Amino acid sequence: MGLRINQNIDAFNSYRNLSATQGDMSRSLEKLSSGLRINRAADDAAGLAISEGLRTQIGGLKVAARNAQDGISVVQTAEGALTEVHAILQRMRDLAVQSANGSNNQASRDALQAETEQLKEELNRISSSTSFNGVKLLDGTFTSTSFQVGSDAADSIEIMIGLKVPAATPATFANTVDLENDYSGTPLTFTIDGVAVSVSRNLAGADGDTVATALQAAYDSARGGLDEDYRFDYDETANSLVVTSTSRGPGATAPVVTGGIAAGTPTATAGAASAAAPTYDAMNTAGMGIDTLDISSADGATAALNSLSTAITKVSTVRADLGAIQNRFEHTIANVNVAVENLSASESRIRDTDMAMEMTSFTRSQILSQAGTAMLAQANQSMQGVLRLLQG
Repeated sequence: MGLRINQNIDAFNSYRNLSATQGDMSRSLEKLSSGLRINRAADDAAGLAISEGLRTQIGGLKVAARNAQDGISVVQTAEGALTEVHAILQRMRDLAVQSANGSNNQASRDALQAETEQLKEELNRISSSTSFNGVKLLDGTFTSTSFQVGSDAADSIEIMIGLKVPAATPATFANTVDLENDYSGTPLTFTIDGVAVSVSRNLAGADGDTVATALQAAYDSARGGLDEDYRFDYDETANSLVVTSTSRGPGATAPVVTGGIAAGTPTATAGAASAAAPTYDAMNTAGMGIDTLDISSADGATAALNSLSTAITKVSTVRADLGAIQNRFEHTIANVNVAVENLSASESRIRDTDMAMEMTSFTRSQILSQAGTAMLAQANQSMQGVLRLLQG
């Protein structure tokens, strides 16, 4: 090999290798100090794209878990208010039982009615004032409310709070039972689609509304767990008992009614169909059908017992629905937390630094850097031999 002074190839080679080693050592230092294997797109373009997608999903799920927790808070607020509604209804029923007793004089019944009126006012106040973050919960407006419980737009839970009212105008079966202006007290017994309905108590002198209320309670008790549901109302103009189906749609087949007064098979009156979603009544006295409750008479107190029992059942149903919704939210949170855990592990495997492996790489680069520096110095010193040769 000849001796040359214009080009020091050994020094160039040492410098090139030293520069590469210094670059490796700098990248290792960056990864070790940040804890990230990917600090910029150039480190791993595909890995960066995947990990950013995972980060987006993880962030959305963490917020979704908080949203679901807010949903639980909403449900607990509503259910807590309905707990007191239940207590008030139970107290009102106790008052009705007391008023129905024959030992009471009119003054006593008036006093019981006065307390009942106050309790009705409190029910209405609870319905109108119960809210969460300024949103009313029990006034019938909290319907189709969506809670985002996932990272995607479709991941939501829709809840409604209130007394459900069917969307379509129900079929009405009119003139099923003719009533006198004041019911004569004749035993009223008939069957409607096989469900026997009877009023055993003598309601002589009672008006049509009282008879309808008594029949409603008798039917609700007799039908048990049947899906079919009918409502009994008194039509003062036609002087007849109107039976309305709350589960059959317009144009439905009429129920078969036998027995009673002027028994027969009525004709269904088709109502106007509606494609709208069900509406929800407020959890107040009107929504529960007890706004006109009057226990100032024995007959009124007896009818009130049935109405209050129905109201208590309705509130129990709403509370049961709220309990089911809360359980659903809790399971949603548990599922979201598991998803966050697994996605975080995946994101970490892609993006985070393996500290042990990277420290090994850094140590190797550090040793090579020291060796490369020494060799570069030696390569530079080799030219001194040529100079001494020229000096003779």
